[in-house]
Amino acid sequence: MRKLLVIGIGAGNPDHMTVQAIDGLNRADVLFIPDKGATKSDLAELRRHICDRFVSNPNSRRVEFDVPDRAEPAPSYRSTVDDWHEAIAAIYEGLIRDELSPNGCGAFLIWGDPSLYDSALRILERVLSRGNVEFDLEVIPGITAVQALAASNRIALNRIGDSVLITTGRRLAEEGLPGNAGSTVVMLDGKCAFKTLEDKDAVIYWGAYLGTPDEVLISGRLGDVGDEIVKTREEARRKKGWIMDTYLLRKPGEPEE
Repeated sequence: MRKLLVIGIGAGNPDHMTVQAIDGLNRADVLFIPDKGATKSDLAELRRHICDRFVSNPNSRRVEFDVPDRAEPAPSYRSTVDDWHEAIAAIYEGLIRDELSPNGCGAFLIWGDPSLYDSALRILERVLSRGNVEFDLEVIPGITAVQALAASNRIALNRIGDSVLITTGRRLAEEGLPGNAGSTVVMLDGKCAFKTLEDKDAVIYWGAYLGTPDEVLISGRLGDVGDEIVKTREEARRKKGWIMDTYLLRKPGEPEE
């Protein structure tokens, strides 16, 4: 039976690669490299660089494939994502069927960690449910942007006895800063949802291109640095053509007993 490895490659720094991830790359006959177009060519190039640096298996080969763009949410966010995943599942199925031998091993290189705001595992489950191809699945974890953000800012994600919530920019804008979360990590925020928060005394730790030479960090009281983050983010996105960023929010002071 075919074997598929879903390998977390870290948040952007090739040094994030674990020994387990490197071993996984070298077990694979085929390394699948997604291409998200010219504006995000850096993402594919990093995957190529990782393969150049760490893969010593002379029998492995790389197969690059185009990833379709996701449509704007209509009529709903969930249905739009579902349609997008269905299109990608069809691509994955074709790759597995056409590029892997019946007993071959393939690897998908996943930014960050496959378990955190990445859809590869859900899409591969969708492929299996179609019943057209069979494969065993193995997941190899990677360093997330959340870990990289904390490390770059030299902070712990949680305060003593306090909780951590990981959410999205869309939910932060809709629901505000949760009252029961000591620290809130926000991902997938393309519209700077922190601008909608009423509590300007909250502390924010923001980072973009974490772990890469282009890393940008800004932290401080939200009311003091919020506009700077918005400006810096837009300038960086315009310069590179894309941006990956995340941030942590917490109320000032120590949590109550």
